[in-house]
Amino acid sequence: MKKALTLALCVAMLAGVFTGCSSKADSGKKWVIATDTVFKPFEYTNEKNEFVGIDVDLLAAIAEDQGFEYELQSLGWDAAVAAVQAGQADGIIAGATIKQERIDSGWIFSDGYFDATQTFVVAEGSSIASFEDLAGANVAVKNGTAGMDFANSLKDQYGFTVTVFEDSPTMYQDVILGNSAACVEDTPIMAASIKEGGLALQIPAGMESEGAPYGFAIMNKDNQELLDMFNKGLANIKANGKYQEILDKYLK
Repeated sequence: MKKALTLALCVAMLAGVFTGCSSKADSGKKWVIATDTVFKPFEYTNEKNEFVGIDVDLLAAIAEDQGFEYELQSLGWDAAVAAVQAGQADGIIAGATIKQERIDSGWIFSDGYFDATQTFVVAEGSSIASFEDLAGANVAVKNGTAGMDFANSLKDQYGFTVTVFEDSPTMYQDVILGNSAACVEDTPIMAASIKEGGLALQIPAGMESEGAPYGFAIMNKDNQELLDMFNKGLANIKANGKYQEILDKYLK
């Protein structure tokens, strides 16, 4: 994209690919950033068929602040992780919890940009109110997530089984249809999905994990420049109020 034509900020949608543009001079490199498809309110398609969310807006604001161009590819969780691991994408922003297991496997995380807990979620009207109530039942989880780790850490203690799904909507439906007694999801995502999507689910009190931060990540040290720009931009938008403005837009 010619710099003379760059806008202060633009996000265009084309076949699942979104391009962010900034007005500041940069090296001319366009970074490829992978993300999930449905992880509301962090990334999702709204009623106008626009790809939006906290992660989408944060990345756009940080790119504008730091003056870099990027292409945001909405791939789904597993495909997004695989793309970065294979070098087909430079980084990932998809509500990814910063955890040691990922760091040990090669994820290089930014500073945390949002603290979230994971919670068990049950069907509307369910009598399940504690971990003990899950004995002999099945719990649905999303592959490779902190929610899956949380469920696996408790399944032996409380006597439930776990079934793994590739995306959140399918996991939710498994509970709504009665195939699983519960699922495990990041609490803010689940609360937003129930409220805005009218899902027949509910969040029992006291069935959540301790909080952990989300981070942007690269998996190739050659992309350290991108990670450094993300951290600097994140600090700047926190200082100028843009960060809180984005959170308020989706969470209030």
